[in-house]
Amino acid sequence: MSDSKAIELIAFDADDTLWHSENLYAAAQEQFAQLMAAYVNSDEALAALHEKEVRNLPLYGYGVKAFVLSMIEAAIDLGREQLTSGQVAALLATGKDMLAAEVHLLDGVEEAVAALAADFPLMVITKGDLGHQASKLDRSGLARYFRYVEIVTDKTDEVYQQLFAKHGLDPARVLMVGNSLKSDIIPVLRLGGWGVFVPYRILWSHEHADLPSALAGRFREIERLEALPTLVRDISV
Repeated sequence: MSDSKAIELIAFDADDTLWHSENLYAAAQEQFAQLMAAYVNSDEALAALHEKEVRNLPLYGYGVKAFVLSMIEAAIDLGREQLTSGQVAALLATGKDMLAAEVHLLDGVEEAVAALAADFPLMVITKGDLGHQASKLDRSGLARYFRYVEIVTDKTDEVYQQLFAKHGLDPARVLMVGNSLKSDIIPVLRLGGWGVFVPYRILWSHEHADLPSALAGRFREIERLEALPTLVRDISV
């Protein structure tokens, strides 16, 4: 790779960037609301679940297991003495189904990743449960394209700075690709890197953020990942 290139490494988020994920959570939330229909309406059930998820993030972190624990806690609050062991078992079964779900790549992902891997070292930076995220990467068929895999508890400026320092990377020469402005794009832009936003049709409300205008210079947005190789070539010339 030529030293004249602006990009030294390309990093990817995983969930809803490489493969579908949030659709599983949306389906599980619908099941939760249906299960809680004996106690509250759907909006109240989902609001209670969201409050538990956000409150539990510092303790449980991200991922399916944390989500299931939050569902059970919310169900206990909503159902109280009327909540049955069968309803708790149903929530646990939902979580197990999510953990075992097949990994479905987004359209054009493997072709784009393979093309970029021929010219750049690639990294996955994803947050969530270590075992589950590693399993999904293995089952996705994409693991062979990535030189580095980092599974973290959160995605903050400090976490990205530590990862880049660990691998001897200049943040200004890193391009991060993801579906969350808050977690994937803005922190890397603040460190001086490049950010490519690829929106997914569903975004957890906790991940919503607005792009500060001061960071727009190295920000790009594409509709599908298959457009990424051309974009990277344009940046790197």
